[in-house]
Amino acid sequence: MDLDPDRRWLREAIRASRSCLPSPTAYSVGAVIVDEHGRERSRGFSRDRDPVVHAEQSALLRLGGSGADLSRSTIYTSMEPCTVRRSAPRTCADLIIAARLRRVVLALPEPPLFARCLGIETLRNAGIEVVTIPDLGAEVEAINAALLAG
Repeated sequence: MDLDPDRRWLREAIRASRSCLPSPTAYSVGAVIVDEHGRERSRGFSRDRDPVVHAEQSALLRLGGSGADLSRSTIYTSMEPCTVRRSAPRTCADLIIAARLRRVVLALPEPPLFARCLGIETLRNAGIEVVTIPDLGAEVEAINAALLAG
């Protein structure tokens, strides 16, 4: 059992990404929102609600627009939140900023296969702490191997 809460919750996000339906045009990503007391508030994964929903978007949607105070919460996401989005009006980075999440912990910067992502930079510029745990990135790459091999 991993005693580091960031690693443990990031592994949960990676585990959620394994539930994604395969897509030739989108990564498989998982996300988990955890409050300041270490309790899970929500989770989601890419394409869990419809063919174009992203993991972070799904986790936020599951909170149902409850107006919940997320200012002390962390979102764990297997891959860097997007800053380019063709399938929705707001990017995941924008949604995280609007939700006022305090921290983002991720395993893998988004590979430049579909777009040039500036999620880490965008979130930091908005005052959000971003932590990368790169040794878990290989697992995220393996989940997305079919896309990344091409």
